[in-house]
Amino acid sequence: MEDQLVQVLSNTQLSAEGPRKQAELDLKHAARNPAYPVSLANIARHSSIALQIRQSALSSLRLFIQDNWSENSSDGPTIPISDAVKDQVRPMVLDLALNSEDKKIRTAASYTVGKIANVDFPEQWTSLLPSLLEVIPNGHDNQLHGALIVLRDLVDDSLSGDQFFSMARDIVKAMYDAALNQNRTPALRALAVRVFMYCFDLMDTLREDHLAEVQAFAEEAMKGWFPLLRQAMELKLPGLPEQESQYTAQPDSWNGIIALKLQAIKCLLRLKMVFPTILSPEMLGFFQMIWEELLLLEPLHSQLYIENEAQGRLEDSDGIPYSLDFLILEELDFLNGCMGAPPVRKELKAQLAAHPSAYETPWVLNLMKLASSYARITREEEELWDIDVSLYLVEEQSVSSNYTPRTACGDLLIKLGEWLNQKALEGLFAYTKSLFTENASWRKQEAALYLLNMLANDFLDCNKTIPPEVSQAYLELVNYAIGRPAEPLLRARGYLVAGVLAHFDPSAATLMDRAIEAITADESDLVQVACIKAVEGFLQSAGVAGNQQLQAKVVNAISQWMSAKDMTEIEEAEDLLVTLTEALRAAINVDRRIAVSNDVPALHLLFLIAKHGSTNWQVTMLICEEFEEIVKAMPDPASFQVLCEKVLPSLTGAFSVADVTSEDALVTFATELMASLTQYASEPLPPGFVAATLPKLSRLLMESNDGDILRPSAESVKYLLAHDHEQVLNYHDENNRSGVEVCLRIIDRLLGPTIEDNAASEVGGLAAELVEKAGHERLGPFLPQLLQAVANRLASAEAASFIQSLILVFARLSLVGAHDVVEFLSTIQINNQSGLQVVLSKWLENSVNFAGYDEIRQNVIALSKLYGLNDPRVSQTMVRGDLIIPASDKIMTRSRTRQQPDQYTIIPAPLKILKVLVEELLSASGANSAALAAAAAAAEFADDDGDNDWEDDPNSLDLSIGTSKNDLMSFLEASNMRHRDDETQAYLTEFFLTAARDNIAGFGEWYNQFTEDEKAKLNEISQVQQ
Repeated sequence: MEDQLVQVLSNTQLSAEGPRKQAELDLKHAARNPAYPVSLANIARHSSIALQIRQSALSSLRLFIQDNWSENSSDGPTIPISDAVKDQVRPMVLDLALNSEDKKIRTAASYTVGKIANVDFPEQWTSLLPSLLEVIPNGHDNQLHGALIVLRDLVDDSLSGDQFFSMARDIVKAMYDAALNQNRTPALRALAVRVFMYCFDLMDTLREDHLAEVQAFAEEAMKGWFPLLRQAMELKLPGLPEQESQYTAQPDSWNGIIALKLQAIKCLLRLKMVFPTILSPEMLGFFQMIWEELLLLEPLHSQLYIENEAQGRLEDSDGIPYSLDFLILEELDFLNGCMGAPPVRKELKAQLAAHPSAYETPWVLNLMKLASSYARITREEEELWDIDVSLYLVEEQSVSSNYTPRTACGDLLIKLGEWLNQKALEGLFAYTKSLFTENASWRKQEAALYLLNMLANDFLDCNKTIPPEVSQAYLELVNYAIGRPAEPLLRARGYLVAGVLAHFDPSAATLMDRAIEAITADESDLVQVACIKAVEGFLQSAGVAGNQQLQAKVVNAISQWMSAKDMTEIEEAEDLLVTLTEALRAAINVDRRIAVSNDVPALHLLFLIAKHGSTNWQVTMLICEEFEEIVKAMPDPASFQVLCEKVLPSLTGAFSVADVTSEDALVTFATELMASLTQYASEPLPPGFVAATLPKLSRLLMESNDGDILRPSAESVKYLLAHDHEQVLNYHDENNRSGVEVCLRIIDRLLGPTIEDNAASEVGGLAAELVEKAGHERLGPFLPQLLQAVANRLASAEAASFIQSLILVFARLSLVGAHDVVEFLSTIQINNQSGLQVVLSKWLENSVNFAGYDEIRQNVIALSKLYGLNDPRVSQTMVRGDLIIPASDKIMTRSRTRQQPDQYTIIPAPLKILKVLVEELLSASGANSAALAAAAAAAEFADDDGDNDWEDDPNSLDLSIGTSKNDLMSFLEASNMRHRDDETQAYLTEFFLTAARDNIAGFGEWYNQFTEDEKAKLNEISQVQQ
């Protein structure tokens, strides 16, 4: 079989598609042969077979093991593997991982060992760990490498916390001995440190149940590891060899040393996350060591990456980084992390206090010098940005995944600014001024201004100020920077700094005209887009609002810039499209009436960007938000009609040319804009509006299956009815169907089984609007058919938003005719059950999950009306009540949950209605917003200077960082959390007081069946009212 498999594996690597696919099928058939796994292992062991075939054999074996080794796979049926075959395969792949001469084979085999260990270790493979621990001190380098790779995967993926606890001492000692052994290569020692670092994650999982033991073990282990890590970090790099040619790579002799030093720092950073109190006493020493090393490495970094284009961001085949830029990046991160450490902060504060000002404190100036040096633009970045200016904008928006020393220095300045506030700014300015006074290189000048950019943006986010004297002094440097014709990157930085300073100092706005002019006049593409970015900052500053002349200049400059470009070429330049959108948005916001101007093409440009950026979610989101604000700003019929005349041809044109059955991002985008246009339309709608829009919307709703098209389109039709139902109802399409019939056909399709729940989630709102506006007179016999269809679809609905949408049809009808709703539902059958039973059950199970103030309020009132009927048919309807908590104390895993689904009490519908209303009363009172208040309070208390000892809480947020604080608050505000609703609270309070006082619908009997918590909630409200 092995010879056949070798040929099949070889064929899987052919370039010809036909033979390759046939080989893949042959491999799947061969997998059913019991000898398959052993044959693959034998192929991998044969050194006479080509390396790529041996690697392919191990890869196939790993995938086979992953899918079939465990008999309890959740991914479907497996191919059975006998115990005898498993007993053969385990030692074979372990032997390959430990003893193969080829590193690639050892690595591939170790991955395979890891997949087996995930299932078998330790019960079925008790000898694995002892075998590894025996090889580590005694084996040769290749064996040690294989053992470390296997152990790394074992610790990272296979060991549970409890298993590690029983073996921790042996593992940690073995790693310590390997890392300490100077007879081993630095790369192997680095790998040993990496394995030790992974142990912290396991210790972290154990702390909850074994805090004292784990803490004691970690403290004991670090007594030996601290000197070892310090020794590794003290290793010095040999100097760069003298050579005439350019440096294209660092010397090979550096690789292992850098790998070891870098893993030592990573280990300390992981320790800081898990056990900061253990690291805290040692932090000052490590901080000083890293500081001094960064000073020593600066000339080497400059020679390799600033003066030359040496390759960076290098990792070996084991995933261990070994290039100098990675080491510097890690050291800068460590320096950043140390800034909050009490011993470090205490020492730095003492030095700060010993000098009259921040800019006269040596460490402040040295830090600025260090950060400015490492923040310089590398040769590689300069060339990349020259080719693609969008990459430059990626960095400016701080969204790049390419974290570099430059961005790390920016983060370091932000952290310093969070601590020292204005003093950080003073120190940075003092050093920046010296660079310009001494006529230093443009790269250093640009880097210092870049750091100001980062710091000023953070000040802006945190509502801090920049003193006028500092901003004025900086503006002098900015003027110098933007006047450097031979240095485009320095010019670009000058404009960007001016844009952010305009938020703090109105005098910075004097540079705006130069920035606008440079958008079209500067010879550098990069400077042009930097000015577009900077103009956004100028326009958002104070004093610009209402300046239509300035607004027009900006829009026309951007228009001129765009007309000179082939927009199809920048469709893939996502960040450039975002920058254009944001600049236009800022310009429009100066005075939104510009949107309907015939002289300034603001809206045309926005739509042009939309056309070319319809697949970019950020562009579409920004334009949709801005378009919504434009529509809101024109509520009167006259201005709204002018807006429609400008935008409707573009929107309906997008619908006309597209095949709506295919995925078309532009159509999706256009339907979103149409939903905004109709939602905030004037009342009544302009004449002919329905005739212009409803045919297009109807076509989309009748032909598309895409939820992103169906949802906003259904919303648009709903808003047409809401704003001008007479125009809709009097409309007739090309087939002479009335507006009512058009709407009914749409609703019928959306309620059909072919449309997914989420795609049809707006149909309920449309149906409810049609029923209200058309009424029984116009709907006639179609009304009960429509309601029957809604009830039928509700029975099978699963998506929460769809369920809410359908329930609100009956809720809104109940506001004016609760008895009619009960009467109708009692007369229909759904799946051989009473319609009242089906609808009420679904309604009451999902009410507490409703979203939207109006929707929640309508639902609450509707339920109170149903309760007030005291209808025996409602009282006799039994629905799901409270969750029954199981008596077992076992942890409910997913498999146990499937076997033992949640169970509920069964109670009468009126009692459930009251329980729901009690819960809604609690939500309306604002109790569920307590988390938001708590977060705000935490943010207030987080502003101290952080001199308290660190606590071992790696999962806590650092609320002293302004961005963390703002992000947390924004997240809480943007979440679907219920907030206080005084109107709903007042209604429910009055409802319960009246029900209790007058014993409405037997309230006293239902009250006695409340839980103690529910009684307490009502009693609390009652006491407040008294």
